[in-house]
Amino acid sequence: MANAIVVAKSGALAGTGSADYLTVTIGGQRFGIPVASVQDVLGPQKITRVPLAPPEIAGALNLRGRIVTAFDVRRRLGLPPAAAGGMSVVVEYRGEPYSLMIDSVSEVLSLPDSAYEASPPTLNPRWREISGGIYRLEGGLLVVLEIDRLLSFGTALAA
Repeated sequence: MANAIVVAKSGALAGTGSADYLTVTIGGQRFGIPVASVQDVLGPQKITRVPLAPPEIAGALNLRGRIVTAFDVRRRLGLPPAAAGGMSVVVEYRGEPYSLMIDSVSEVLSLPDSAYEASPPTLNPRWREISGGIYRLEGGLLVVLEIDRLLSFGTALAA
């Protein structure tokens, strides 16, 4: 197993009017994951397929003796499959760890609440469904991923 990079939990900074996001790239687009949601950042991992799992579930991996569900974010966003490799960001959802398979991790940004905007109506509907909003940064948009919305794919498939 590749070495894990532990990311300290923080989040919105009390009294500063800002929030911290781990920026990741998926399909050439920058996304932000609230730092408070991040447990680990991992390099490429050996993933075991899970028979009859929904398409968004790439399989499972072993993280220090704990079984973690590997979630294919590209598939959830309607993007083509990635080449081999990539990274994972481990988050917790409903008491269970999930490894979000992404292309790459960039940096942690502390962004002012005043720059936060609602997702524009022109944003891809699948992306808007899992986004809490956006930040307009130099060089493009940072789409904020809402972990609860991203991983509630089962209800979206049933609808």
